[in-house]
Amino acid sequence: MTFAARWNLRNPLWLIVGASLWMATAGNAALWRELGALSVLDSPAGWAFGAALSLIIALALVALLSLLAWRWTLKPALTFLLLAAAFGAHFMLSYRVVIDATMMVNVLQTNPAEAADLLSLRLVGLVLVLGVLPVVLVWRTPVDYGRWPRRLLWNLLGLFGAGILIVATALASFQPLSSTMRNHKQVRYLMNPLNSVYALGYLAAQPLRRDNSILEPIGLDARLAAPAGGKPPLLVLVLGETGRAGNFSLNGYARPTTPELAREDVASWRNAWSCGTSTAASVPCMFAHLGRDGFDARPHNYEGLLDVLQRAGLAVLWVDNQSGCKGVCDRVPHADTSNLKHPALCTSGECLDGIMLDGLDARLAALPAERRARGVVLVLHQMGSHGPAYWQRSPEAYKRFRPECLTVDLQRCSRDEVLNAYDNSIAYTDHFLASTIGWLKTQATTYDPAMVYVADHGESLGENNLYLHGLPYAIAPDVQKHVPWITWLSAGFARQRGLTTECLRKAADARVSHDNYFHSVLGLMRVQTQVYQPTLDAYAPCVKP
Repeated sequence: MTFAARWNLRNPLWLIVGASLWMATAGNAALWRELGALSVLDSPAGWAFGAALSLIIALALVALLSLLAWRWTLKPALTFLLLAAAFGAHFMLSYRVVIDATMMVNVLQTNPAEAADLLSLRLVGLVLVLGVLPVVLVWRTPVDYGRWPRRLLWNLLGLFGAGILIVATALASFQPLSSTMRNHKQVRYLMNPLNSVYALGYLAAQPLRRDNSILEPIGLDARLAAPAGGKPPLLVLVLGETGRAGNFSLNGYARPTTPELAREDVASWRNAWSCGTSTAASVPCMFAHLGRDGFDARPHNYEGLLDVLQRAGLAVLWVDNQSGCKGVCDRVPHADTSNLKHPALCTSGECLDGIMLDGLDARLAALPAERRARGVVLVLHQMGSHGPAYWQRSPEAYKRFRPECLTVDLQRCSRDEVLNAYDNSIAYTDHFLASTIGWLKTQATTYDPAMVYVADHGESLGENNLYLHGLPYAIAPDVQKHVPWITWLSAGFARQRGLTTECLRKAADARVSHDNYFHSVLGLMRVQTQVYQPTLDAYAPCVKP
């Protein structure tokens, strides 16, 4: 009897074991780098722990794949896991992100333009070596599945055998394993591709935790307070993208990133915090009435801020220059400017944020006249400083800081180059916000205008070798959560609402968050409803009769 016959090398188990060991070792370079940075692997005992952890990951993959070791499922499952491991390895190595449910939502909601920003030769090379070549080998390897009763027996043996070995290995390395997982929570999100499998499973099970078929109305009693005199209010809510509060010179940053706003009569709150570290998490949360904790624990979905404003009789319009409103504008008028054609503002396949002001007069005039007579809320959703292609977020006239990082492989650039490209995007946001204020001033004959700018989340720019955003909130650094909040009030709006910019400036260091956003906007627009909580209205302390 030959060696191959004795060990039946065509048994799917060998293919499963080989692929699992490949993913657990080569596919987890980001995990080994992190453990090395934590000095976990600095001794023979550390090496033993690393080997044990690699074995646990491989055995977990063996157990999972044993469930799928059937003629029509095994190779497709291996293909998915190998490619997921390759893509995951690239992004975790290149940007030091981790993969959890929130990051998976970002992946699933990524549009073609955002995906194109992430393409690079490094990505292609790594995916080719770690994913495509092993996938080709998998499909070229002959497999003998045998009759189904025998296959079922082998699959059960693989599942339970791997489970027993996982328990034994975990017990043998329990002390370093429990200590590492307890003290360094980010490690659990680096186990590739188990992190992707868990994230997808968590999202797939979401209907068991939340009934998404229910959309509960809120603010059914919403109405406008009696007019305080003056013209109808016109409030522009600029929803910023990837704004770091610390990189705005209005907030004390040494670089002149916001000179145009400094010439306007604005108030900048320096202690504002997001309710998520990604657009998909933050935007629905900040437009909800629940606050971060309540939003995450909600049993079903609710209407949001724009629904309440519209129900109160106001004219509402969402203008989007990014990847969509994540559901918060579904029931109000909305427009997309991201794919328009403009010789100056849309020259690189996407549009600069200034495109949202082009033709805004006509968009405003198209809203129902009876609603405009009561007041208007316009939301402008920026492309802002969306990375990693920061250099594409600013035109030549606003590239004040050189040299810029001109690649999406941020680790190939110096930190100064990355920072220059990002700060140039903030300089253009400064111009866009000042231009928005300028446009609002042209509306002052008809409306009493105001503007509130708040970013959805921050960004890592190489601090501790972290890049981009989207880390789990509990372990995310402050730069991914600390956001700018800037307010401009016309004299008429301030008088009508009983506010002063001077009072708002005195509160510059008071802590505010996205939890305040819903109630603060209702307060600014004088919307009365039981869902409004005055204690969460960040502007309420400055309101005088």
